[in-house]
Amino acid sequence: MLLAVGSLAFDTVTTPSGKVDNVLGGSLNYFAIAASLTEPLDIVGVVGSDFPAEHLAWLRSRGIGTNGIQVMEGKTFHWEGSYDGRLQEARTHQTELNVLADFDPQLSPTQKAATAVFLANIDPVLQMRVIDQVQAPGLIMCDSMNYWIASKRPELEALLARVDIVCFNEQEVFALTGKGSLRQAAKAIQYLGPSIVIVKRGEYGAMLFYQDSVLFVPAYLVDAVVDPTGAGDSFAGGFFASLHKHDITIDTLRRALIQGSVISSFTVEDFSFRRLGSIQIADVARRTQALLAMY
Repeated sequence: MLLAVGSLAFDTVTTPSGKVDNVLGGSLNYFAIAASLTEPLDIVGVVGSDFPAEHLAWLRSRGIGTNGIQVMEGKTFHWEGSYDGRLQEARTHQTELNVLADFDPQLSPTQKAATAVFLANIDPVLQMRVIDQVQAPGLIMCDSMNYWIASKRPELEALLARVDIVCFNEQEVFALTGKGSLRQAAKAIQYLGPSIVIVKRGEYGAMLFYQDSVLFVPAYLVDAVVDPTGAGDSFAGGFFASLHKHDITIDTLRRALIQGSVISSFTVEDFSFRRLGSIQIADVARRTQALLAMY
């Protein structure tokens, strides 16, 4: 079973294309919706009493188990941010943890038997609590961000010692390692524990470092980027859903990278996951063929 833990949220986002207030977001939402295009999964997180029950029902209709979602009295996590004209990196204006501040992930017996675990971007202390509960996972992947690198580096490094795959953007890789090149930075991260290091590079695609191999996949070029929020999480969902049932080889890693890149290209075409949530696997297949034609 594939298990994912992370945040469900309301987002307020401003981009050159406009502004949306209190739309559904959160790392776990994007990951799960992307992964569910090809694999069923269970998710664990927390929401407030203001979170729409109909959205949880919609997730279940996509093969996403929501029994691990705690509903607590109070408000759901809220993030507000904006992007400049280049749409390269989000600027955070406000973060309201709300019920997420008291989140203590507790896995069911079935979830503890998960064979593959994805730890979306939350406090590394919480990510570690999940690992401590899973009995014998065959594959663990995690995401993180600059905030945790700066504020909880010892906890993050302890987490990295226990995961197989880590996914950072380019700025986070350099912030964590202080190295001068991506290859040096990837080796430094591998030394901490993960055998596979993925570096997300936005419109320039993604790179993957495994043993002595380096893989690269370009971003699928869309006509217009409306909102990049959640693109990295949906990339991770597509990647991990493709990989987790297969032996790790260069070919399976390459296929997973391509799937992640293609699925994330839908996310950026609209605010929230309006576009991502509307596509079918046939849409992914068409863009995959177009992306392969670029090689």
